[in-house]
Amino acid sequence: MSHLLHIETATTNCSVALSHNGNLIHCIENNEADFRHSDHLHIYIKQLLDEANVKPFQLSSVAVSKGPGSFTGLRIGVSTAKGLCYAHNLPLISVNSLEVLAAAYTPKISDLLIPMFDARRMEVFTMVLNAKKEVVSPTRTEIITSDSFKELRDQGRLVLFGNGSDKCKGIIPEGNTYFIDSLKEPSAQHMVAKATDKFEAKNFEDIAYFEPFYLKDFYTNPPKP
Repeated sequence: MSHLLHIETATTNCSVALSHNGNLIHCIENNEADFRHSDHLHIYIKQLLDEANVKPFQLSSVAVSKGPGSFTGLRIGVSTAKGLCYAHNLPLISVNSLEVLAAAYTPKISDLLIPMFDARRMEVFTMVLNAKKEVVSPTRTEIITSDSFKELRDQGRLVLFGNGSDKCKGIIPEGNTYFIDSLKEPSAQHMVAKATDKFEAKNFEDIAYFEPFYLKDFYTNPPKP
């Protein structure tokens, strides 16, 4: 019997979930543009475990969304997950944030899934998966132009979703392109299947050296004089 805690903070959605033997028990989340994960993540985790009557030491593993996504959100999620693992001697599992987002969609057989997160200006974090959720093109950054994903357009219906997909509207030819406007942010509840598979395969991270998958170099705006 395994209880897995799932943490998703790659975007504005602060989301935690608890699963038991691969089945979702409960999910708590809040998605607001100015939401501060640092203020609420630990509160949500405690609430989640209390409602399920599960103590942290009774967890079998902690799964965290590793990125790409918001640099600050990823740091908060990963540091929280590592802290729980250190404190309670638990193994750490990581799941690609774009795959978490894609897990929420049930595709048609000819679909090519293109989840994407906003990476500022006309750039997005993205990857391509087939209808079986197998990776066709690995995670990368993409500057959106009319030629973006051109090589895929005769291979199936392109299904675009995520908070970066609006950048493609009016730029990528419509034709065989389908937008899912209702699917913008990943949720911890959609980490369950992938994290459970990794847990059963004992595919764990090295807690001491694991870092978020930022994909781009971190930078900040220079201080104002």
